[in-house]
Amino acid sequence: MRFPLLPFLAAGSLLGTLALAADPASWPRFRGENGSGVAQGLTFPAQWTDSDFRWKVDLPGEGNGSPVFWGDRIFLLSGSASAPRKGKGKGKGKKEAETTTESAVAEAVPQEWRPMCLSTRDGSVIWEATLGGGTFHGHKFNSSASSTPAVDAKRVIFTWGTAEQLTMVAFSHTGEKLWETPLGPVAGGHGYGGSPVLWKDLVVLNNDQEDQKGNLLAIDALTGQVKWTVPRHSQRISYSVPCVFQSGGKDLMMFTNWQHGFTVIDPADGRVVAEKSLFDTKTNERAISSPVVAGDLIIGTCGFAANPKQCVAVRYEEGTGIVQAWRIDRNVPHIPSVLALGERVFLWDDSGIVTCVKRVDGAEVWKARLPGIEGKCFGSPISDGTKIFCADETGNVHVIAVADELQTLGINRLGDLCRSTPAVGDGAMFVRTAGKLVAINAAGH
Repeated sequence: MRFPLLPFLAAGSLLGTLALAADPASWPRFRGENGSGVAQGLTFPAQWTDSDFRWKVDLPGEGNGSPVFWGDRIFLLSGSASAPRKGKGKGKGKKEAETTTESAVAEAVPQEWRPMCLSTRDGSVIWEATLGGGTFHGHKFNSSASSTPAVDAKRVIFTWGTAEQLTMVAFSHTGEKLWETPLGPVAGGHGYGGSPVLWKDLVVLNNDQEDQKGNLLAIDALTGQVKWTVPRHSQRISYSVPCVFQSGGKDLMMFTNWQHGFTVIDPADGRVVAEKSLFDTKTNERAISSPVVAGDLIIGTCGFAANPKQCVAVRYEEGTGIVQAWRIDRNVPHIPSVLALGERVFLWDDSGIVTCVKRVDGAEVWKARLPGIEGKCFGSPISDGTKIFCADETGNVHVIAVADELQTLGINRLGDLCRSTPAVGDGAMFVRTAGKLVAINAAGH
């Protein structure tokens, strides 16, 4: 039976209400306000017809990064197309998706990056810039523009990385370049894919890299100057994006990483408030999906391809630190982030198996493999509060009900490779594919 959403949402603490406080005219970072993936106030059809599309536009180059928007402007990053992949890959499927051999790596090629701004109303390009420098190589499922921008009322921040240089650039909403900051080389065979977060006048970035060469850092959003860094002993490059929670009346940030586990940072000065290693450090793992706030809990995942994966829920307690609330070790997503909706948490794994659990203790409510999945799921699920949307790599956007049993509502075929996460706002859902950006109207828009 379908459970009522509003009582579930009301049951959450202040932590759980951060996503509900979002400006309805913005989707400011990866997965929207605080990375929740939840868009309130808009309802989308489960099965799309031609009349549901506001527009479809072609994009230059390539990119797996998601769009963000503020008001009536969409921002996204595109990069030059990569060279053909070399190696012994045998086509799409489980074996290829999980390989860690040389066949998984693309050839390094010179790159240009294109920060772009488009209109939410008709998809027209308002401005774009072209910046060069370096070559990109990484996993064949990565791209040179896998980073999602961050935007606030004053500026939009783009990042991209090569073996030679990690670059962060700020633009005004009208396209004026405000500053550009080089942040050193990137060590990571799978290539760069981190995304920034704007907190007040700081840009915070998870810059965990391989061989203890990375850090956590904050940049002054006004000047581009480094404000603080936190040394790390990470052994694998991470792609997870931190989330914000409140404790003792102040904002704190939670990061996830294979060796470090969960790390609480005071974003004002970079002080490490607490840290606890809760993932399996005996096997090779990588934190790709991003932690989310779920009531008084924060939920993060870690794993690697065919190796075991863990989904761990923790709470931060003043005077005690990080306390594990529950954990799940089966059918945990490696790349997609989890989705928390009131008293339920949904784990949408890479193969299309969805597990619904109780937020309070992780007890399973239901688990099912979705019909019609083609290839892996690289993007993360999002929700309008009553439905959950997630794309597989073939470009099929699957829709299920927010319910206490599996209810498949629709499959929408975009006909193009898709490894990104949708964005929602200004009366539409925006989905990036390998070559296009499409806008689907919400009901009444």
